[in-house]
Amino acid sequence: MKYLSTRGGGEAKRFCDILLEGLAEDGGLYLPERYPQVDAATLARWRGLAYPELAFEILSLYIDDIPAADLQRICAQTYRAEVFGGRVEITPLHELEPGLFLEELSNGPTLAFKDMAMQLLGALFEYELGRRQEQLNILGATSGDTGSAAEYAMRGRAGVNVFMLSPHGRMSPFQQAQMFSLQDKNIHNLAVRGVFDDCQDIVKAVSNDLAYKKSRKIGTVNSINWARLLAQVVYYFAGYFQATRSNEERVSFTVPSGNFGNVCAGHVARQMGLPIAQLVVATNENDVLDEFFRTGRYAPRGAAYTHATSSPSMDISKASNFERFIADLFGREGARVRAAFTAPAFEIPAADRERVATEFGFASGSSSHADRLATIRSCQQRYGRLIDPHTADGLKVAVEQRQAGVPMIVLETALPAKFAETIVEATGAQPPRPAGLEGIENLPKRVQVLDADIGQVRSVIDAALGL
Repeated sequence: MKYLSTRGGGEAKRFCDILLEGLAEDGGLYLPERYPQVDAATLARWRGLAYPELAFEILSLYIDDIPAADLQRICAQTYRAEVFGGRVEITPLHELEPGLFLEELSNGPTLAFKDMAMQLLGALFEYELGRRQEQLNILGATSGDTGSAAEYAMRGRAGVNVFMLSPHGRMSPFQQAQMFSLQDKNIHNLAVRGVFDDCQDIVKAVSNDLAYKKSRKIGTVNSINWARLLAQVVYYFAGYFQATRSNEERVSFTVPSGNFGNVCAGHVARQMGLPIAQLVVATNENDVLDEFFRTGRYAPRGAAYTHATSSPSMDISKASNFERFIADLFGREGARVRAAFTAPAFEIPAADRERVATEFGFASGSSSHADRLATIRSCQQRYGRLIDPHTADGLKVAVEQRQAGVPMIVLETALPAKFAETIVEATGAQPPRPAGLEGIENLPKRVQVLDADIGQVRSVIDAALGL
């Protein structure tokens, strides 16, 4: 299997090369040259597999430069009950009411769905760097959960340093504490005065400076890294198998969305042949993606127009992974993709708008602060489940978009404990915390506050590397 840039430049590469690279040299994102097709016989064979075995089967379709025995071992070591809250199922499915499900994805060490991919990514990095006898300096950006998931997956890993950018003061106190309390020498937290998009722009700018990137051995763990998105494909298959009894049935998924990585994994699963009726994109007040799916116009907003909301991990106006879907919509026409994503905004023609819904199955909706408070309250009262604000955005939109006779699966994003202030506002009570995380906000913090300036970020990286 070879991988190509969404923008058509450069040469085709193998999986382990793009694993360590991040963005393509032409500024595009990597996609496989084709999506392997999963037929009915394969679905039948996979139904009932344990999660590590299912992960191995799916990853094997895309990774042919890691020996099968090694990849199988990596999957088995990653997806263990001991890592994921003692859950043998790893991603258990809960029926809220007939035809409406919640897929539990937050049992990892940082209590967010990002652990599902990041734990695997850490193991893959360590394996490949060890094989090459090399070092990797990871530069990432987070709106809340990616950062902690990456740091917990990489802490103590041989050959890896992490430099994680986050928007100063825009994450919940729990999210900040998870990251900033880490004292590991290979973990470096950089709080940027700005919004998530400023952090993401710096990461992309560094990645596009090919000389600097090569000399400092810069890689990325953001969902622009194909390996991370690939790992997320697995739980769509797992959710489907739990929600259905036969491969003739279809399901829909609703996905709280900011950077489009989570739902893009669902798009990949659907392109592979998983019987998905709809992929519903749920946004908060930062509704650039919802605007696209309603109107066909994609118009990212500047920092001044990116709202700080009570579902902060979705406070994003430039959805990096969206380019992967548009590349498929445009038939992998690299020049057309480049023109779209180097313009301030773009609008697709009516024929493509129709294909977005009919051929690719996308729908969307948005949620407000009042909506998520009401959804958190009603979910607890009706179903006895406490959900976090981002999952509430998903559930609100899912209820609006349900189709008769098609099971709807809402992807959980995080545990409520990470967003106590909003939970208290919605329910009047503090959310429960897993054992060992009491008082995490009071731990000593290790973080540097910087301006949204690429030069300052480079200086920190160079100083840490002794350059």
